Amino acid sequence: MSGYIEAVRGLACELLDLMAEGLWVPDRSVFSRLIRDDDSDSILRLNHYPPMPLLCKDKDSSSPCNHSKVGFGEHSDPQILTILRSNDVGGLQISLNDGAWVPVTPDPTAFCVNVGDLLQAMTNGRFVSVRHKALTNSYKSRMSMAYFAAPPLDARIAAPPEMVTPTKPALFRPFTWAEFKKAVYALRLGDSRLGLFRTEVDEHVG
Repeated sequence: MSGYIEAVRGLACELLDLMAEGLWVPDRSVFSRLIRDDDSDSILRLNHYPPMPLLCKDKDSSSPCNHSKVGFGEHSDPQILTILRSNDVGGLQISLNDGAWVPVTPDPTAFCVNVGDLLQAMTNGRFVSVRHKALTNSYKSRMSMAYFAAPPLDARIAAPPEMVTPTKPALFRPFTWAEFKKAVYALRLGDSRLGLFRTEVDEHVG
């Protein structure tokens, strides 16, 4: 388990370095160093969604049965980045801008990478945290492993100076991971937390 955590942390750091490079931030490790820190608050979570068979109210009804239940409700991940791996059973769905839910095809040989709320704040909105949910399957168990890459609790979360300009002012005020984490636990799972940290300039813009 320790070896796996080390490997996915390395993957998360490599991805964050590439993101910084793609955003033309001179300090390539501006995001990843928060995860490499010895006091990083990153965690690994193992999820098991057992089969949840549903009984149709009317077996003779021509309407199809819904063979899925919500296993983990709609939300965005509060951390920086999530590295997710699952078995060959589907269930993960992501929300598009128009509100439509799209299933993610399961592939046990691949990783699914979710942008978290902190990365949205640190990139001044260039990367947007994805809302997603997990559904159970009526016939098969779904298992997943999620590595949530997070900074130290006292880390200051703010966009690099290169990403804040007169035409693109800061969308969020600086805050610490501890402050944001407290807000996460004070709200319901599906509530938006970043809205609590938006700047007044952004609120006036829209």
